[in-house]
Amino acid sequence: MSEPTTGFARTAQILKFMLKYRTAGIFSGLDHDAMLQDAEAELDSQTTPGKPEEFVNDLEALGPTFIKLGQALSTRPDMVPADYMAALERMQDKVQELPVETVRAVIEEELGVRINKIFVEFDAVPLGAASLGQVHRAVLRDGREVAVKVQRPDALASVRTDLEALRSIASKLDRGTDMGRRMKFGDWVNEFARTLLSELDYRLEAENLQRFGERLEAYPRLVVPRPVWSLCGKRVLTMDLVRGRKVTDITGLQRTEQPLGDLAGDLLKAYLDQAFVNGEIHADPHPGNLLLSDDGRLAIFDLGMIAHVPPKRRDRLLKLLFAAVDGRGEDVANEGISISTRLEDFDEERYQREVGQLVASYAARSGGRTVSEGRLVLDLTRIATACGLRTPPELSLLGKTLLNLESICDALDPDMDAKDIVREHLEDVMRQRLRKSLSPAGLAGELIEVEGLIREAPRKLNNLLTLLADNRLQVRVDGLDDSKLMENMQKIANRITVGLIIAALLVASALMMRVDNGSRLFGYPGVAIVMFIIAALLGLFVVGSVLLTDRKARPKEERGLH
Repeated sequence: MSEPTTGFARTAQILKFMLKYRTAGIFSGLDHDAMLQDAEAELDSQTTPGKPEEFVNDLEALGPTFIKLGQALSTRPDMVPADYMAALERMQDKVQELPVETVRAVIEEELGVRINKIFVEFDAVPLGAASLGQVHRAVLRDGREVAVKVQRPDALASVRTDLEALRSIASKLDRGTDMGRRMKFGDWVNEFARTLLSELDYRLEAENLQRFGERLEAYPRLVVPRPVWSLCGKRVLTMDLVRGRKVTDITGLQRTEQPLGDLAGDLLKAYLDQAFVNGEIHADPHPGNLLLSDDGRLAIFDLGMIAHVPPKRRDRLLKLLFAAVDGRGEDVANEGISISTRLEDFDEERYQREVGQLVASYAARSGGRTVSEGRLVLDLTRIATACGLRTPPELSLLGKTLLNLESICDALDPDMDAKDIVREHLEDVMRQRLRKSLSPAGLAGELIEVEGLIREAPRKLNNLLTLLADNRLQVRVDGLDDSKLMENMQKIANRITVGLIIAALLVASALMMRVDNGSRLFGYPGVAIVMFIIAALLGLFVVGSVLLTDRKARPKEERGLH
């Protein structure tokens, strides 16, 4: 019985947090339904709307799920105002370190062996602590230095409770508010839940480390720690220890002694390859997750949050970004429409105009760090939302990733022209894709499609001619039953029917006035008066229905080409 109570209390706590920031532009547009009204009634009337830094502090106070939620919100300029976005980008995990005894207990329980059987050394003081886990240095029995990442014991249970509360709230908002119908909070929460639960399975992160390490072999200046598979579990991840310093700690003197422009360029190219060649976007490449190693390489850590992009969506995003860096605003707008969902109030003319102006402004600037490709992509998302276009989450995630990469490149080489590197590498990626499509294997695949079409064409043509000859050819229009036309026709038919009934009752009551059957009401024949009253009530019902129920139909969404 305690678990439901805890879940209800947690939901109320989350709702109070949302209501606190409604007037600040976050969670605005949420119409009052019963659930929100109950929570608002419990909120202290003297509570004032919080400011950006307070918003971040409140998120951190809600626990690990909401720290991760804040990181996810920092990729959504369509949901969060600019000043709150800036505060979210500075969000840090502020948590208390786990006692080493607890850490040892988790390792032994997960791996099924005593810790002194595995390590000859295990540092009690962690290298770092975060909301979901912390990392300790250790030494294996063969002398190999490793980093051991250990999950907090209560992390999974806490996250699941919070996700259930978020799903419940999102479901109510999607059904009961205009903003919910536009933004589809339920879909976004489900995607966030999937990503977060994947991050809590350290075996998946070990696979990401292995896969990224193999794919980045083409960039010898970049290194990804190798996992020690025999010492990895769902709550424990053991990997190579890389010594170095954070890229944010690099001084100007160090950049002079060791030029780092090539490192920054390789990092940017490698992430573009991951996104557009391999279809994987590292969702959290912030400066704290990269180290400049002692041997002069750039080490990439924390690969728990990986978004997978399907091939067709990947092609569309590639075309969009390439058109953006090439300054072709009209093509950017067209690609944006093709991958997005048009809401009923979509203003295509405004969208085309504002995207064109944004891309033209971007193309007019060049050189060094005056241009931000990540900010450009996030601004495209913001414009789309303002114009009634719901963009796919991968677009915002790509923008956030590019923005993080730009801050890293700026720390490594402030004079690097990222725009030229992005454009040249995207051109190279597109040339590779073209060569692949024209390769023997690619052409063979296309020929198989053509062969299948030729083989099936006679049969399909014969079926079509048979249907025409038998006069059985039918054309079906999907969605007609849900259209405004059908809805309005039903209303008209119902009201005509009721109107005829009212008219018949009135005529019948007038005729019955001349028939005295003995029973009288208000001094008139009773049957006539009863029919007149029924007609009057039906008339009032029709008038009330017109005034109360003739509302605007629910916005119809139209998906672009995917």
